[in-house]
Amino acid sequence: MKSKLLNLMLVAIVFLGGCGGMPETIVQTPLSARPQSASAIKPAANGAIFQSASYRPIFEDKRARLIGDTITITINENSSAGKLAGSSGSKSGSVNAAAPSLFGLFGGVTQNLNASASSAAQFAEKGAVTSSNNFVSTITVTVIDVLSNGNLVVAGEKQVSLDKGAEFIRFSGVVDPIFVGSGNIVSSTRVADARIEYRTNSRIDGAEVMSMMARFFLSVVPF
Repeated sequence: MKSKLLNLMLVAIVFLGGCGGMPETIVQTPLSARPQSASAIKPAANGAIFQSASYRPIFEDKRARLIGDTITITINENSSAGKLAGSSGSKSGSVNAAAPSLFGLFGGVTQNLNASASSAAQFAEKGAVTSSNNFVSTITVTVIDVLSNGNLVVAGEKQVSLDKGAEFIRFSGVVDPIFVGSGNIVSSTRVADARIEYRTNSRIDGAEVMSMMARFFLSVVPF
């Protein structure tokens, strides 16, 4: 009997293991792109020296503008929100009933049959919700596409392994080249459609996303 119960619990843990995994990433684009290999580029018949496909002026500031170029994103995100709500209500009522006398008879009896009732109800509710987030980091991303208007689609990932866990920082968005500063640095507040993600596969993070059923089984199985 004990062996059957243990086997059942092990099977349940296997099926519930997905509940304890990391949630899906919010960055849906490729995280990197490489420029076309120079050996794969066919010589263009547009000049002996000038090549329009790879031309960069000598005195041009080395700003990212081609697929495969890199841009450093300084992540400095601060957000806060608050909400306060309240409601209240009250209700009261009363009723009185007196037994009438019958043609003036039995007055001494019916006057003792009077009845009265009253009720009151009061309701009050208050609620307050506040949220504050602060995310500061730096990540260098790759230009994975150039849109028709010149904007750059960027994405990248940074992994840091610490002891038995690893931290993941993923980023994607659209950068207007006019916001690219010296050294190819852009603030995350200047990135359109920005998706910033911080994850970790450490045991602490796993415990936060684990379902209650998975926690129950893990608490009774000696692993």
